[in-house]
Order: sequence, then structure tokens, then C-alpha cells
Amino acid sequence: MTRNLEFESKTFQRESLELDGHREYIVRGGRDVFPRLSQAFAGVSQIGVIGWGSQGPAQAQNLRESLEGTGIRVKVGLRPGSASMVAAREAGFSEENGTLGEMYSVIGESDLVLLLISDAAQASSYGRVFEAMRPGATLGLSHGFLLGHLHNVGAEFPGNINVIAVCPKGMGPSVRRLYVQGREVNGAGINASFAVHQDLDGKAVDYALGWAVAIGSPYVFQTTLESEFKSDIYGERGILLGAVHGVVESLFRRYRQQGVSDEAAFINSCESITGPISKIISKQGIYAVYEALSPADREAFERAYSAAYPAAKEMLLEIYDEVACGNEIRSVNLAGERMRTYPMGKIDGTHMWRVGEKVRAARVDSEIPVHPVTAGVYCATMMAQIDVLWDREHPYSEIANESVIEAVDSLNPFMHARGVAYMVDNCSTTARLGARKWAPRFDYLLTQLAYEALDGDAALDSSPMEAFAQHPVHKVLAACAKLRPAVDISVQ
Repeated sequence: MTRNLEFESKTFQRESLELDGHREYIVRGGRDVFPRLSQAFAGVSQIGVIGWGSQGPAQAQNLRESLEGTGIRVKVGLRPGSASMVAAREAGFSEENGTLGEMYSVIGESDLVLLLISDAAQASSYGRVFEAMRPGATLGLSHGFLLGHLHNVGAEFPGNINVIAVCPKGMGPSVRRLYVQGREVNGAGINASFAVHQDLDGKAVDYALGWAVAIGSPYVFQTTLESEFKSDIYGERGILLGAVHGVVESLFRRYRQQGVSDEAAFINSCESITGPISKIISKQGIYAVYEALSPADREAFERAYSAAYPAAKEMLLEIYDEVACGNEIRSVNLAGERMRTYPMGKIDGTHMWRVGEKVRAARVDSEIPVHPVTAGVYCATMMAQIDVLWDREHPYSEIANESVIEAVDSLNPFMHARGVAYMVDNCSTTARLGARKWAPRFDYLLTQLAYEALDGDAALDSSPMEAFAQHPVHKVLAACAKLRPAVDISVQ
């Protein structure tokens, strides 16, 4: 990985961001820069949006609206007989007006092809996609999974196309919902990262930035396609989904065993994280959670943090290695074969999540406590994830987004509204598989190692807590917090 990324744009003004002594560059979006999109997409007459899953509907509609009047056509490409044809037509894309067609035909006729089909579909069909693309066209991805798969099978992108990525830091429905809100509040939207993997003609940077601005991203930061897929797949298995699921289930069981009611156990575990802890981190940073506690509660936080950090770090190091070597991508592809016979079931029907339904129905947000042990365990797990990415030299803005901002500003609000398990059940197949695989491991290690240490008589190693207080990520988060969208994510 590298932190020293540079880009130049002929269309958009870049701004520098100082992060712990390192300089990164961002581009500011917003509707006031939409007039520059024609210049950014110079040479593009058609953008093909391939797929109608999570990102497809949002990006296709946002692009169509942003590019209205430019002469650039946005055309959706789907498999023949796809059940999504009806939804695409309802959104205004149709064969009659030339904005809906068969996916490979759309790929072949488009100057910019946004491949937004599932990861498994990309892995199985990339050969036909590459064959269908015109020489000199541009392939756009919203996830680096395909690069990881190509590494695994010893293949490469064709040398005669540009390859770029724009990766929104939120689910497709949020990308659309906040874009619509942006009609009233300039700057509403979902931040995105961008990457340029191949640039044949010097246009790839502007194409990527134009794409990000056109889907409504208020701020766009730089990464590489390799760095993106490693941090993204790792993050899903970590604090974004898998780790938080394992943390709350282990804590719920722990508090019940200590004699509190089911409802109190749920409030002190799940509700505390997705509610006040996330809100404090979002607005003030991770260390502010500790500072908000009373002296007595700070002691409980310190013990929980010191006990949980080494167990979480061990788990997160293993996850990163499994992602980096390609095993997690292989695992997703293998699961695709199994799921033809054994499709994934729902996981939000267990006793804990039925309790959660009752708690949410009677919730008074202002009465949810910041439980010090829960806060210590959650913050320790988040910091352990940060440290793994930090040690592997991912860009600081990427670390902040994939470990903190996406958690507390995008995913946790949905978890607070619907439930952690519900969130897992409704993510992409790649994320869902990773959360289901690694959440039980977090639960196990925290229960077997962290909580045993917390309850034991031996003194706990205080070095994790000391490192937490001095960690440079706090300054990084403070700088990145200035790039928060103008409107909070909507969960309705």
C-alpha cells in the first residue's frame, strides 16, 4: 500500500488535506460543479450502467439527472429476462427511449461502462465483459473485488481500456436518497473514494471524478484499486459488520449471565453502540467516548479496552491476511456454488433479535446509556482495525472512512433503526458471507480471552489504553470530520 498518492485534474480543483503530517488531496463535489461535467466526460457519448442491484438504480438515476442537457446518454444494461427489467422501466429507463438494453450490447456501445453487477457475477462473466468492450473505452467499478479475483486466477484487465473506480461509502439506497435531498441542500450525498488503475489517454482521472460528482458525492478522496478492495472486504468482516455483530452478541449474553433482564442486556450492548456511542464518535471522535464518562466509568472502560484490544487485534490481523492473500475472495466464489443448493437464510430471528424488536418499539433515545464496558470493547475493536490498516500503510483518509466514518455515519444508523442482524441480512452477498463467517469468531475470542481477562485477578496490560490516548488517528478523524456531508444519512 502507499500513502503518497497524487493526481491532476483538468476539470476539478483539488484541495489538500493534512493528515498527521501526510498530505492527501480531495475534490469537493456539489451541484454548483455540475456544469463542469460535460468537460469531465469529454469524448463520452454514452454511459452504460450494468446491473440493477444495490448501486445500479441509485447511480443510474443520479447520473441521468446530473447529466441532463449535456447530450450524454445513461443506458442501463441487464440480462435478458432479468426480473429487474420491470424496476428499471418504472424508474424511467426503457427500450423505447433507448435507455435500456441487453447488458453485453450496452457494454459494446458505451464509452464508459459501470459494471455494478454482483461480485460473484463479475467473477464468472468478466471474460465476456472484456470481450464486449470497445478498445479505448473505460471500465468503471464500484468495488475492487474483480481485481482481487483476477489476481487469484492469474488474469489481467485488457491493456486497451481505461480502468477506474468510484466507491461510495454507503449503500445504494442511501446514495439515491441523499442525492435527492441534495436538490434542497447542496452538499448532501455519500462521500466516495476514487481510483485510476489504467489510464490510456490521460482522461481517466477526470472520468472518475466526474462520475463521483455526478452521483452526488460531496467529497471525493483518492485510493488505489488494490487498497480499496483490501480495506473494503476487510472492513466488512471487521467493525463495519462482522465484528460489531460478534461484539453485541457476546456482550448481550454476558450481561444476561450477570443477571440483568433481556431488555436491559440489549440496551446496554446493541443499543449503546448503535445509539449514543456512534453519535459521539460521529461528531467528536473515538476518544470523546472515553472523555464523556464519569471517573468511575472511565476505569471500567479502561479495563474493558485493555482486555478486548489484544483479542480483537489477533482476529483482525487474521482477517487482513485472509483478504490480502485472496482467500476471502476465493471463499465468496466457492459459496456461490454452494448457495445454488443451500441459499443463505436469515439470521435476525433468534431470541436476542426478537428482544431487539421490542426494545426499538419502546425506545427513548435520550435514555440509552453509554455503557462503559460496551464502549471499551467496541472502541478497542475499532482501534485494532485502524492499527492493522495503519501498519499496512493504507491512505489515512481510507482508514478513517473504512473503519470509522462508514460505521458511525452510514451503517450503524441503519442498525439502530432496524437491527444489526437485519443490516447483515440485507448487505451484498460478499459482505453478508464475511459477516456470517467472522462474527462468531469475534464472539468466541472476546468471550474466551477478553472477558476472562477482564474478570480475572491478574493485572491487565495498560499499554493498549496508553496507545489509544496518544494515537494520531484522532487528529486524522478531526480533519476528516470537516468533510462530513451537509445532511445526515436517512434511514427511512
